[in-house]
Amino acid sequence: MTHPWLIDTETLYQNLGRSGLVIIDVRGRAAYEFGGHIPGAVHSTWHEYSDPNAVAKGLLDPDLSRIEQKLRALGIDNDSDVVIYSNPFDNWGDEGRMFWMLQYLGHQNLKILDGGWVKWTQEGRPFEHGRVKPRLGSFNAQPVPELIIMKDELKQIVRRPHPETMIVDARSLEEYLGKEVSGIPRPGHIPSAIHVPWNGFLNPDATVKDLVKIRESLEEKGLQDSHQIVCYCTGGVRSAWLYFILKLAGYPKVRNYPGSWWEWSRDFACPVEKDFKMLQKILGYDEASKPS
Repeated sequence: MTHPWLIDTETLYQNLGRSGLVIIDVRGRAAYEFGGHIPGAVHSTWHEYSDPNAVAKGLLDPDLSRIEQKLRALGIDNDSDVVIYSNPFDNWGDEGRMFWMLQYLGHQNLKILDGGWVKWTQEGRPFEHGRVKPRLGSFNAQPVPELIIMKDELKQIVRRPHPETMIVDARSLEEYLGKEVSGIPRPGHIPSAIHVPWNGFLNPDATVKDLVKIRESLEEKGLQDSHQIVCYCTGGVRSAWLYFILKLAGYPKVRNYPGSWWEWSRDFACPVEKDFKMLQKILGYDEASKPS
């Protein structure tokens, strides 16, 4: 698939070793070091950029200088060509989270490897083990505030009619309806949010589905170009992947809420909606409770 924010495996293969190219592997450390990685790829995960003092794990570290230092350690400059990849079938949309964060921080030359590690290995392409030690980069963050939304602003939106804003919940249907989840104080979803699960946009080879069809499915859910679209999940990771998909599909005004349900559910001034009747139906409880 041709898109400025996607790169296919053959194109990346042809560019391996090129000056100015930074490949970021966002899988777990063990998978990267011992399972093999794309030659020259550095390793980094979204956890490294979280606020160390926040209970809500998805919130970004407010100390931009600390984030800059970590990105520079990956060899990233402001004009680097950055390619991000993961195993798309074995994570929570982590490559989308890295893409969103870097885009929010002002980096403009970003791509995600279409098919990721899945397609790369299926095609028998080269890989290596161990850590890569890059040169020190010089990245300077220039945050783009329209790509992020924080709790207080979202709370104000929810408290009034907001036809200009669509809130989308990227979690599973069970979570959206109100299934209890360990470590989450209150189940449910943000009032007025529609359900758009994050994990329905890939082909069997882990490449992104046809964007025309994706766009049609999103329009059926009521999403329009004129909307400001706010994405959230539990910790801003699945929602960041949905952010990436929405941007691919051509939606111009999309924002990610990094605090997401980890933060929202802990603030009892934030309203919550549930649908236990529908939850019981999809879990089969209503059938099980009927007399035989």
